[in-house]
Amino acid sequence: MSHRRLVASATILAAGISLIPGLAHAADPAAGKLQGVSKPDLDSAIEAKTTKFDSPADRSVKVPAAGKSKAAGTLAASEGNPDLAVALHGTTFNAHSLELSMGVTSADVDVELTIDWGDGTSGTASAHGTEAAHVEHVYREVGTYTVKVKVTDAVNGVSAENSVAITTEGSDFTPYTPTRLLDTRAGSSRVAPYTSARVKVGGFGTIPAGVTAVALNVTVTNTKSGGHVTAFASGTDRPTTSNLNYEPGQTVPNLVIVPVGTDGYVELYNGGWESVDLIADITGYFTQSAASGYTALAPERHVDTREGLGTRKGQVPGYGTITTTIAGNRGVPAGAKAVALNVTVTNPRSDGHLTVFPTGKAAPNASNLNFSTGQTIANAVIVPVGTDGKISIRNGGWNPADVIVDVVGYYSPDSVSAYLPFDPERVKDTRETKPLPGRYYSALGLGDGYPNTTAFVLNTTVTNPKGAGFLAVAPDPNTGADYDNGTNIEVPIPTSSNLNFTANKTVPNLVQAGRGNTGVIDFFNWSDANIDLIVDIFGIYMDN
Repeated sequence: MSHRRLVASATILAAGISLIPGLAHAADPAAGKLQGVSKPDLDSAIEAKTTKFDSPADRSVKVPAAGKSKAAGTLAASEGNPDLAVALHGTTFNAHSLELSMGVTSADVDVELTIDWGDGTSGTASAHGTEAAHVEHVYREVGTYTVKVKVTDAVNGVSAENSVAITTEGSDFTPYTPTRLLDTRAGSSRVAPYTSARVKVGGFGTIPAGVTAVALNVTVTNTKSGGHVTAFASGTDRPTTSNLNYEPGQTVPNLVIVPVGTDGYVELYNGGWESVDLIADITGYFTQSAASGYTALAPERHVDTREGLGTRKGQVPGYGTITTTIAGNRGVPAGAKAVALNVTVTNPRSDGHLTVFPTGKAAPNASNLNFSTGQTIANAVIVPVGTDGKISIRNGGWNPADVIVDVVGYYSPDSVSAYLPFDPERVKDTRETKPLPGRYYSALGLGDGYPNTTAFVLNTTVTNPKGAGFLAVAPDPNTGADYDNGTNIEVPIPTSSNLNFTANKTVPNLVQAGRGNTGVIDFFNWSDANIDLIVDIFGIYMDN
C-alpha cells in the first residue's frame, strides 16, 4: 500500500480464545507442525474504505490579511493577487486519518497555509504561486470535523479561507441491551430456501440512523436439510462467504458483526435446500461518532463454575442465574461499557441455552448459545456491562450445566481502536487446496504490511473433520519474512481453543483476533485427524 500504512500500533495480544474442558486429545500434545504461510491481499478491501470530500476554489472567501483593518465584507480584491483562492480535497482513510490536498490559485509569490483541523489542533504548509500542497492528519476520535484552511499572501496583503466537513472512516461501538430483533417462529414466515430475512437495525428503538455495523447473535433452528446463513448489508451484493453452517435437525448460533445498509437493514440469507427459522438478537452497534473504541486483551478466564472462579462453585441450576464482576477486574478498566467474551457451556444435563446480559436488567428474551445434553460448545459474545461493573449468565435449560467465561477484549471511551468494516473476504479455504492435518497449523499474515491494525474480525469454520478436537487461534511470534528466510523460531503450544468439533460436524465461531507483534495469526488443528478450515474476514480494528 501507499501512505495508508502509518505508525505501527502497540502490541495487542490474541483475542477470542478460551480453554475448553473435556476435549478428546492427547494429554500432552507435541508442538504443531507448520503446513504453510500465506499473506491474504487485503489492499482492495481497505482501499475501498475511503471517502472524498471537496470544497472547490470558488467557495473561498477573501479576508483581511494580518494587520489589515477593513471590515468584513468590504475588502477589495488586491490588485497584486486578485484571484487568490484555495480548493480543498479531503480523502479519509484507515479509521482516523485524513489526507488533505490544498489546491492554491495565486500570483507568482510565496503563500502560507494555516489549517484548523476541527479537533482543537492546527497545522501549516506553504506553496508558491498556483500549486497544490498535501498534508495528512490523524484524529484521536472518529467523528465529523470541519477543516478550515486560510491561505495568506503577505506580500500583497490578502488572504482567502475555505472549509470542508469530513467524516472519518472508522466506527465506534455503542452497547445495546440484548434485544430480539427477529424470530420467525413468532408469527413470521419461515425463511424459504435461497431467500433472505430483512432485519431492521437503524431506527429500531433508540438505535440511530446511519449505523455502519451491528453485533448480532444469529441462530438458525428447525432445520430440515444442510445449508448456511450469510449476513450482509441490505442493498449490497450478497457475499460468497458464510457466517454459520447447519445440518438437518441442528440449532446453531453464531455472533456476527455485519455492515448495515444505508436503509438501516441487514439481510440474513438462507443458503439451504429447505426453509428454516432464524433468530437475531442485537447486543450493540457501530457508528461514525465517538463512543467506545476496542482494546483486545490476552484471553483471561473470569468464570469457571467447576472451580468456583468468579462465582460460586457448582453447576448453574436449570433456569438459574450467576453474576460476575467484569469491569475493574483483571485488565478490564472500570470505565468499560461492554466486553467481548468467549462463553462455553460444558457438562449440561439437558438441552438448553445460555443468555448473557448486564446486571441491573431483566434477563432478555434472547440467547447467546444453544446446547444439547452432554455437549461442550462455545460462542463469542459481546455484552454491555451493568452499572455495577457486572454481567449475568442465565441457564435456560431444565437441568444444571457448567459455564466458563473468558474475556478477550473490551469497549471503552478511552480505547482508541475503531472498527473498519468491509465486504467479507475469504482468506483461507483448505477445501480448495488440501486439508489441515492433525497437529498442524496454518499461518496467515493478516496484519503483515498493515501495522496500524490492532485486531481482526474473523469467522472461522471447521468442516469435514475426521475426528474430534479443537481449533486454536493465536498470534505467531514470527513474521512472514522469518519463515521465508528460515529464521523463524518455534511457535508456542496453545493451551486454549476457539471452537470444539466432533467427527463429520461443521462448527463456526466468530473470532476477534488480536494482531500480536507481527500481524501473523496461526490456526492450529489440535486433533489427530484432518480438518478443512475456512476463514472469512469481515473487518479490522485500527488505531489511526
